[in-house]
Amino acid sequence: MCQAVRARLRALVCGMRAARRDEGIVTSEYAMGIVAAVAFAVVLYKVVTSGAVSGELQSIVTEALNARM
Repeated sequence: MCQAVRARLRALVCGMRAARRDEGIVTSEYAMGIVAAVAFAVVLYKVVTSGAVSGELQSIVTEALNARM
């Protein structure tokens, strides 16, 4: 059992060393994800604040507030 634990620890340490070599790649992937999320947020903001969508949202909220319970 002790040999199995040692082998598992050795595999984990080797995996951690390999992961350290890819730190720059992971950081760039996060940066690209953030850029994509910001671009999506800008497009969504433009759509929501457009005249047609804004009018529809206002009518939905008005109907919801005027609904009888």
